[in-house]
Amino acid sequence: MNQMTKVPVREQDPKVRATNFDEVCLGYNEDEAVEEASRCLNCKNPLCVAGCPVSINIPGFIAKVKERKFEEAYQIISESSALPAVCGRVCPQESQCEGKCVRGIKGEAVAIGKLERFVADWARENNIKPVNESAKNDKKVAVIGSGPSGLTCAGDLAKKGYDVTIFEALHHAGGVLVYGIPEFRLPKDKVVAKEVENVKELGVKIETNVVVGKSVTIDELIENENFDAVFIGSGAGLPRFMGIPGEQANGVFSANEFLTRNNLMKANLDDYATPIMKGRKVAVVGGGNVAMDAARTALRLGAEVYIVYRRSEAELPARVEEVHHAKEEGIQFHLLCNPTEILVDDQGWVSGMTCIKMELGEPDESGRRSPHEIPGSEFTLDLDTVIMSLGTSPNPLISSTTKGLEVNRRGCIVVNEDTGASSKEGVYAGGDAVTGAATVILAMGAGKMAAKGIDEYLSNK
Repeated sequence: MNQMTKVPVREQDPKVRATNFDEVCLGYNEDEAVEEASRCLNCKNPLCVAGCPVSINIPGFIAKVKERKFEEAYQIISESSALPAVCGRVCPQESQCEGKCVRGIKGEAVAIGKLERFVADWARENNIKPVNESAKNDKKVAVIGSGPSGLTCAGDLAKKGYDVTIFEALHHAGGVLVYGIPEFRLPKDKVVAKEVENVKELGVKIETNVVVGKSVTIDELIENENFDAVFIGSGAGLPRFMGIPGEQANGVFSANEFLTRNNLMKANLDDYATPIMKGRKVAVVGGGNVAMDAARTALRLGAEVYIVYRRSEAELPARVEEVHHAKEEGIQFHLLCNPTEILVDDQGWVSGMTCIKMELGEPDESGRRSPHEIPGSEFTLDLDTVIMSLGTSPNPLISSTTKGLEVNRRGCIVVNEDTGASSKEGVYAGGDAVTGAATVILAMGAGKMAAKGIDEYLSNK
């Protein structure tokens, strides 16, 4: 084997996968995983661990894979992560653990994410569960939201002996893992549902169809139902729009709605009464992972799909792997372009979109080069569907119904950066409800930090 390059990962053929919702990446088998694990240098100062938001003992679990001790590898990962099969699939490893890998200095980094996925899948297929031997205590904690931050916080607190109940607004647990990420990247029944079950195995209770702020308020949970602490992991489900003419037309979706209808409400299946317009020509406005997910979903529904993004390919915020997969599948990229108007026919439906070409100026305060319009460069795309993927903000329902909960101008909950504690005593928060839309693993890191903060708070109370 070549120690400088990763063991290749098998994938569905692009022409085939563009017509189905089966998982694109097929992962490693046992021999491939052992071969890739043998590339790890087992550094004395493992920078990969420092690059992981939940601090998994990466050299430790990889060493066990190398020895074919897969169950031991799984238990090492489970000490730090409640969702290894999810993270192995959707984490931006290239900018985190693998981005810090010493092996990557002169060659390719060890495929840490693919090894984590292999271990988690092996454990699921062999019915291996995470170990929890903590004695129960008499403290109750409520967790709002069953997305990655909520599941992580709940799992960590259960391991410390707390009586934890998750309250989920939707009818399925999993949050953005269920409604936001497509099946071809993250299988729902095979992966998400099983990892949720593993959290429940730790003793966590999950109540679905509970909209906190309407069904019950946080104040009522504390005052009437005797919860000793609350963690808010309600995500950021409020979509943003551009405010351009025609944006209210039929055939304009937020990426959130489009993906939720397909992922959670099964609109892609003919035998489900949850239809979504299956556009002939679809434009997705935006360049992040959610934009790629929406575009690749529309493609699988039979559309010709364009990505419209106002910066260049170098500035695309989506993972390199997702952009690569989208291009392979035939999605067309209109880069350095920005919509100015959505055209509407006599019936109120989208008929096209006017765009203007852009050029990049000097870097702004964040270091990104600001785009500027090129006068006279307008052109029109012939479309019947537009999907806006411009980011999301937290829903104001919880903050508006909770006394003493401070939020910033973007509606995000203000917390202590070291503990996750909010301005309201006993109430903690993390994930997208605090940061705005971000990654699964960062939300998990926030849930882990808050669990530690809640444990310290209740231990000292």
